Amino acid sequence: MTNRRQFIRQAGIAAMPLLSIGSNPFSLYKEPRSIDSHRILTCNIRVALPEDDEKGFGWHARRDICIDIIRQHRPDIIGFQEVIKPQMEDLKAAFPSFEAFGFEGPEMDAHPIGYHGIAKNPILFAKDRYEMLAAGEYWLSETPLHAGSISWNSARARHANWVRLRDKKSGKDFRFINLHLDHKSQEARENQIKVVMEEAHQYAPAYPQILTGDFNSSAINQVYTIIKEHEWQDSYTVLHGPAEPGYTVHLFKGDQYEKKATGKKIDFIFYRGEVKATEAAIIRDHRHGRYPSDHYFVSATLTI
Repeated sequence: MTNRRQFIRQAGIAAMPLLSIGSNPFSLYKEPRSIDSHRILTCNIRVALPEDDEKGFGWHARRDICIDIIRQHRPDIIGFQEVIKPQMEDLKAAFPSFEAFGFEGPEMDAHPIGYHGIAKNPILFAKDRYEMLAAGEYWLSETPLHAGSISWNSARARHANWVRLRDKKSGKDFRFINLHLDHKSQEARENQIKVVMEEAHQYAPAYPQILTGDFNSSAINQVYTIIKEHEWQDSYTVLHGPAEPGYTVHLFKGDQYEKKATGKKIDFIFYRGEVKATEAAIIRDHRHGRYPSDHYFVSATLTI
């Protein structure tokens, strides 16, 4: 078993290749913003599955809706979850002014097809605004430098991607982490987030860090408690208070979701260090009742 302290010392070497997405035929920035303001989105786009095609909400049926809604929220940085190769190719084509990290490279998984382990969590960021200083990936297991490793009864191999960016406008640098915790095992979720917390805490408390993802856990789950105990702030509750804001998983049904009375927010944008939240929202956009995913996306505007 890899010692976690050893992991913290070595995690910076676990970097994947950077992908340049090409030139910018259009601008997503149509309104002036504060020099220190960053628009963040976390988007679980639902992996492309044949069974969804049969039900009428497969990726090809909702791809343009998904891309259009993301564009309209004018992100600077996006943390995606549940992305497989055809979807990544579509995202690359749709956002040519962005660079991506965390997808290309060996699959490093025992299951080469299907959804078991190949869906990834890429980070896209505006290349005209940010310079990438460093980047890496680690696996949410007892052996985080062992690619594709699984621990604690996790249903799938889970990983986190991170990038360290310098804002060309302000000259400030910060770190952005994106993940997707296990969807079945509470033991796995708790231990997976502990790996993330420990790795992130090698940075000074004041150093700005942003954490996005699908946590498969609500604010009353121990996972959320662990994050708060490690001095991370939830951008949504900082601005809107601690009351449960409602479900972010809706199974493509939106406000017609049968469990909306009991459903909870499981997609979050956290931050730590010298960061301030100025806006936060659950994106419930749709086009004539057609939704971009089985999750609502979540946004935040953060000042660093």
